[in-house]
Amino acid sequence: MMTLQINGPSHTVDAPAEMPLLWVLRDILGRAGTKYGCGIGACGTCTVHLNGAPVRACQVTVGLGPVFVL
Repeated sequence: MMTLQINGPSHTVDAPAEMPLLWVLRDILGRAGTKYGCGIGACGTCTVHLNGAPVRACQVTVGLGPVFVL
């Protein structure tokens, strides 16, 4: 189990540590605003802010510990 803070509220999710953040946001939390593009981090379609820095959600796994997404 891990906790994600998304736009303020915290969400506890049960996902494998190696699962990309993109799929946690879309498939587990139902946040369809983050889009799938190329899947290799080249296009930027899946970009989210992670602890204040833009990252490609398809390339970041949720096994990072506490994650804050804006």
